[in-house]
Parts: sequence; structure tokens; C-alpha cells
Amino acid sequence: MALDHLVYAVPDLALAGDLGIDLSEGGRHIGRGTRNLLADLGDGAYLEVIGPDPDQPEPDQPRPFGIDTLTEPKLVAWAVRVKDIEDVVERAKAQGYDPGPVVPMSRERPDGVLLQWQLTPMLPGPPAVPDRLGQHTPPVGGCRARRAAGALPDLRSQPG
Repeated sequence: MALDHLVYAVPDLALAGDLGIDLSEGGRHIGRGTRNLLADLGDGAYLEVIGPDPDQPEPDQPRPFGIDTLTEPKLVAWAVRVKDIEDVVERAKAQGYDPGPVVPMSRERPDGVLLQWQLTPMLPGPPAVPDRLGQHTPPVGGCRARRAAGALPDLRSQPG
């Protein structure tokens, strides 16, 4: 298990420029009303900046990460990469934690390629538990951040 990405939600993707780093276009989450920008953090990890996609119709349900009600940018989630998400979920359940169902996801890159992966949805819980588990394709292009700062829980003690 390794850090896959950090999720930074913004009420408007124009605010991403305030981060002061180069971001590459990640793509659109079709049907969810969101789009993302990405920055390489090294070792296969990346920063995802996600916000409303004005080129998509309003989604049928609220956008993820509380984007519809954000008034300012916010670090909202982090995800770990695992080899076998079904196995990790079953082992977590056996240890008394249910990370939720495994859900298929996708996004369309600017070049038209559809990326697909699986994850568990964000559920209320202690901050030491990753909000999502799953495999994800690393970003294409973008910058490599020199250092990511912050306190993350010790992933070595988590299943996977």
C-alpha cells in the first residue's frame, strides 16, 4: 500500500493558479460535473485539484467532496494505492472497519482516453483511515513537487 494522491477541492478551478505550482489538465469526471488538474508528487503519488466543470451539465447528485458548498479551497481527502482492492476491503472488514463498497470510477483525459479504476467512497470515520482505496493511473505531464508537507497517518499499520 502506498500514497496514491491528495485531493484538494476548489469552488472554482481558476483558484488553482493560487497554488503557485504548474498543474496539468487531468480530465473530466463525466456525469459528476467535475474536472481535475494534477501535479506529480513523485514515487507515483500526485496532487489532484478538483472543482466544478462548467462545460458539463449540472449533475443529478451533489458533486463529490462537498464542492457545491465550498467557499474556499480545502484539502478534502487522500487515497492509497493497493494491488487488490477487494482483498483489502475484505481484510479491513475482518478487522472491524467497513470502508464501504468498491465502486467503479472513470475520467476522460484531454486526449480522449478514458481512464477507469475502482475505489471505496468517502465515508465518515476517523482521519487515520484513508478516505478511498483503489488503483489509479498516475498523471500525465504536470510538475513534480519538490516536497509534500503535512501530517499523514502511518500507512504501515493499515491493511494492504
